[in-house]
Amino acid sequence: MSLAAHLRDHRARLDDLVSLLDDERRLLAAGQVDGEQLAEVAARKHQRLAELERFEQQRRQVQQRLGYADDRQGDQRAADDAGCTALWHGILDAARRAARLNRDNGTVIGVRMEHNQRLLNVLQEQAGQRLYGPDGQARGSGRRLDQRA
Repeated sequence: MSLAAHLRDHRARLDDLVSLLDDERRLLAAGQVDGEQLAEVAARKHQRLAELERFEQQRRQVQQRLGYADDRQGDQRAADDAGCTALWHGILDAARRAARLNRDNGTVIGVRMEHNQRLLNVLQEQAGQRLYGPDGQARGSGRRLDQRA
């Protein structure tokens, strides 16, 4: 497979990853998060990342066999020599966008987790005891919480 064909396939998979990250962002921004959909997106995202890693390893191996350095300059030189400089720069731009989206989504997840923990802390204070045991199971106390809490 030529470098240009390999890079086109790589770009298609990268664009799919960016689309999945956009889907994840939309799901996280929803008032009521659909955990099932979010889990499906996460599984597909994990699969896409593994494919991209495999593509990247293949590209680097071929470049090294052809005598290019295993660094940014070698990547650029290989793309220039194969006549696919614009495609290579598009891949770099898409990779930066994917990294930014992934970082932003991680921040949103962190904020939601912190919010959920605060809510659990309030509920625990309201109940006067821990709601969940170390095994993650709800503890039965016979007392009921006011659902308005």
